[in-house]
Amino acid sequence: MSTQTVLHDPAGLLEGGLPLDRATHEHLAKGVLGWTGVTGLRPADVQRIALQLTGAARAVAGGVRRTAAQLPADHPARALACVVLAEADRDLVTAPHGTLCCAQGRARLIRARYERLDRLTEAAAPQPSRALGTTAPVAAPKPGFTSIKRL
Repeated sequence: MSTQTVLHDPAGLLEGGLPLDRATHEHLAKGVLGWTGVTGLRPADVQRIALQLTGAARAVAGGVRRTAAQLPADHPARALACVVLAEADRDLVTAPHGTLCCAQGRARLIRARYERLDRLTEAAAPQPSRALGTTAPVAAPKPGFTSIKRL
């Protein structure tokens, strides 16, 4: 008989403070997606890998959720993120199995969530008001003021 400790953190406060280990997640996902046919691993080992991928997919989904929340409610990227997160929630609700198909499905989820996170991070980044190297139109000096020439 095994025991489990379940941590209830509905606000995601603990998860939000932890940085994503992106390189590790991506390497594991890439390796699993490279599997073809027989892996030589026992089903229990494949299931452990699928569990690890599931945890990583949930962590990335949390990052997507937090980044989307930074965008205005009417931002198109936020709406798309909600759709993507709903798909992830549906895919992650089932327990992982010790099959190649399941592990590769979780690896695809990680890859897709990181792509969405990158797009959201880009959308949430402050946009410069004008392109570098351009100049804003200069208003005519007000009467009584002397114009100063900039070098």
